[in-house]
Amino acid sequence: MEARPLTIAVSGGEAVSGLWLGPPHARACLTLAHGAGANMAHKGMEAIAQGLAARGVASLRYNFLYAERGAKRPDPAPVTHQAVRAAIDQAGKLAPNLRLFAGGRSFGGRMTSQAQALAPLANVEGLVFFAFPLHPAGKPGIERAAHLSEVKIPMLFLQGANDALAELALLQGVVERLGQRARLQVSEHADHAFHVGAKTGRKDGEVLAEILDAAVGWMK
Repeated sequence: MEARPLTIAVSGGEAVSGLWLGPPHARACLTLAHGAGANMAHKGMEAIAQGLAARGVASLRYNFLYAERGAKRPDPAPVTHQAVRAAIDQAGKLAPNLRLFAGGRSFGGRMTSQAQALAPLANVEGLVFFAFPLHPAGKPGIERAAHLSEVKIPMLFLQGANDALAELALLQGVVERLGQRARLQVSEHADHAFHVGAKTGRKDGEVLAEILDAAVGWMK
């Protein structure tokens, strides 16, 4: 299925690019923000969007302003939050009758949860994190999760057991403290990119199908 390109207006007179993928008879819509070192066209983002479409979930991928400009350094958090809100508003206009969820890959998911923690995202029923970046690689900690206590809607964490940016025991503790509004789905042997080594006996496609099935089942 081919995504439809569009332009999303962000406050301040700037705009970012978006990609809308709306399968027939969709039951829900998920906005997808990209990771810090990628953009909306990254192959991982494309694979997630196509997998969601095959499972009856529409998606709106979008760039942050720094990615739109071709810069590598992420924007300050308030600027990324503006893009998150603009994309969610656009998704609501594209699919006003669909249940709306928000999230993204790594940095994009964290920026989405930060925005929600500051002020509820319009009509969003839950957040979906594809590899939440709990801490920098080699520097375990939970400081990045502090804002999650202010998120009052359901959250789904889709995480690889070998993610260098989220030590599993630390993330399990974070999710447990969040209570019933948070759920953790762990993919064995997978890293931050949901890649698995050949010696594990698993394939990347199997991991992606596993996390997408979990995401769609949770949203529906």
